[in-house]
Amino acid sequence: MLKSISKICLMLPLVYALGACQELEQEVLDGVTAEDIANSKNPNLINVLKASAYARIVGSWGGHNSIWSIQEVSSDEMSIPQKGADWEDGGQWIRMHRHTWNPEEESFNNSWNYCFTAVGEINNLITAYPDVLALNAELRVLRALVYLWLLDSFGNVPIVDENSTGGNPTNSTRAEVFAFIEKSIKDNLALLPAKSSKTTINQISAQAILAKLYLNAQIYTGTPKWAEAEAAADLVINSGEYSLTSNFFANFSERNGGSTENILTLPYDQNNAQGFNLPQMTLHYSSQATYNLQDQPWNGYASLEEFYNSFDDNDVRKNSFLVGPQFASDGTRLIDISAEPNDPDGPPLTFTPNINMLAPNAFRQAGARVGKFEFALGAANSLNNDYPLIRLGEIFLIKGEAAFRQGKTAVALTAINRVRTRAGMPAYTTITLDELFNERGREMFAEANRRTDMIRFGKWNQPWWEKPASQPFRALFPIPTNQINANPALKQNPGY
Repeated sequence: MLKSISKICLMLPLVYALGACQELEQEVLDGVTAEDIANSKNPNLINVLKASAYARIVGSWGGHNSIWSIQEVSSDEMSIPQKGADWEDGGQWIRMHRHTWNPEEESFNNSWNYCFTAVGEINNLITAYPDVLALNAELRVLRALVYLWLLDSFGNVPIVDENSTGGNPTNSTRAEVFAFIEKSIKDNLALLPAKSSKTTINQISAQAILAKLYLNAQIYTGTPKWAEAEAAADLVINSGEYSLTSNFFANFSERNGGSTENILTLPYDQNNAQGFNLPQMTLHYSSQATYNLQDQPWNGYASLEEFYNSFDDNDVRKNSFLVGPQFASDGTRLIDISAEPNDPDGPPLTFTPNINMLAPNAFRQAGARVGKFEFALGAANSLNNDYPLIRLGEIFLIKGEAAFRQGKTAVALTAINRVRTRAGMPAYTTITLDELFNERGREMFAEANRRTDMIRFGKWNQPWWEKPASQPFRALFPIPTNQINANPALKQNPGY
């Protein structure tokens, strides 16, 4: 029978050194053996077993001060301007923006713990049910996805799987981690469910993960795999399981579970799966009255003006930003009674694309805010919107870029124009790498892709607003100091 329990902690000693063990509510099986499960025709048994692993993935991805934050604030998409003492945060977000971060940053340690706690939960489940093949296959591919985030962010990380036995694991090379991810997916593809489930791994979403892995292969290993990226993208596109939504923003609405475009999502729920805190992170304090939010926002994340201006005014995706005069839900003009005396907009709340400075005295109203996801009236501080980790729009862009880099311009244009014309923009007849990079920025804003794109397109170390040119070693984040202190076998990334 199914039995609901809470506050279970199953972390193995090896895993405990890599990621903090946390409490978790989950369902487990009471009085059912692994053999019973393996022989059962009831898919609910498998679903219950893997639920805790997916719960770890949902976790804090969409929240502040973890893996989404370090991807976005280190890029040219967003910043968290310091407004006097507000958002000073020990200077962490200023350093993140200017690429002067250090291994002690809390956000790096949170990101590491987020990933390795998920890896630990997955390993425990595989160890507990080694003969349940379908479960094991799905968990190994899910673990590969987590390792893709680790590979991209930290590079040389330990490979810890169900066969790891005690002791302090040391770093594997980035190429070794790449090979581990690739093998984990390819070896288990045939055992995955064939049909789309959006919130769990299947054969098509596994191919989408491979496409993302291969797109960055040259960065990760030194050897490009453009043909492999295109082939994996084609398998997703030609599966017939997904189609582009006619309304771009339907993929990010509060009720986006039925999106035909979203391939793999994190099913956030304000009551049962909390952690997607975007309205708190980006909106002005007074914006609480715009959406009748249950909690007051924090007035943090804002887009950089140059990035905002990279959108044509006719591009429907420019509505991914909140700019201009702001109103309460009843239509009355919002007033910021604490607006700075030298703010040219004065007390009436107006989001201006221009940010007067990064620190220490940014205006409270400065910066276009993130409006890509729907903020429902009366929303709690954690949204109900599912977060799309992978969607078909991205897969078309992967196909287009991979084809272009192989010299197949006509194929590239066909793929890229699928998302471009959906946004109301004229189709490209010719294209350059810079235009491709910009199109990815417009399509994928706030979806934690920009840092990876900037590195792949050779733009990461360039200067931008309030950021000087940065050192090449900054393409990898440092191994967090807390982790090295806990595990002396870990070696710090070069440059740190």
